[in-house]
Amino acid sequence: MSRPCHVLRVFTRGDEGGNHLGVINDVVGISYEDKQRIATELGFSETIYIDWVDGELDPEVTIFTPANELPFAGHPLVGAAWVLYMLGPRPTGRLRTRVGDVDYAMEGDVVAVDASIPILHLDDVTALRASEAGMPPPARTMCLGLPADYLMAEYDSFDDIASLDPDDGPLMQHHGLYAFARDDDTVRGRFFFPSSGVREDPATGSAAVALAHYYSVLGETSGALTIHQGDEIENPSTIALLWDPTGTRIGGTVRRDNVLLVK
Repeated sequence: MSRPCHVLRVFTRGDEGGNHLGVINDVVGISYEDKQRIATELGFSETIYIDWVDGELDPEVTIFTPANELPFAGHPLVGAAWVLYMLGPRPTGRLRTRVGDVDYAMEGDVVAVDASIPILHLDDVTALRASEAGMPPPARTMCLGLPADYLMAEYDSFDDIASLDPDDGPLMQHHGLYAFARDDDTVRGRFFFPSSGVREDPATGSAAVALAHYYSVLGETSGALTIHQGDEIENPSTIALLWDPTGTRIGGTVRRDNVLLVK
């Protein structure tokens, strides 16, 4: 049985760049194994499946990388919300994920997701893994669980971020390493993601959520940042991040490239 897959670019910078995503909203008769196989064949950093067959419930989503299922990821949720709005339309709504419900809203051409999920503090091995991967020592580190582990490595300058070229091997045992630098309200970030089958992610909404928690722990309990990512791999992307004591919100623009039929 063939089913449509909407191929999107999420967190674009204008009409350019963004992180490719497959969105499949026909899940009738599809198995777990089929979901993983399709995500592997598509090869995007994530593919999201929307189960909205039961009209009494909010749509349930499941997210797969080319290698495994994820309980939570930012850019798939933004992309799924865009599809629900465009096909619904549902300008506001809620999605059920493996880590709880998230609200979304479409405001102009920006999709915003309330990504206020539980975040854990894990044993911080970020500096060690960075060293093993041949990276320069970060200025500050943290390890956060969303629930997958995010190695957070802060550097001093955007030039430091642009020059990074880590070895994949030491990072394979973790979900990913987020390297970033900040200048006032602008962040330049890179997410190294070899465990997923994608070496580097062009735009990582979940890492932005982790970043809000990172700064909250350091005493910045509210703020707004513009995150630029993907320039080093020719996929310029922009994420808007907003947080305060009531929650964390990520947003960005979405473009649809085409619709594929997948089996």
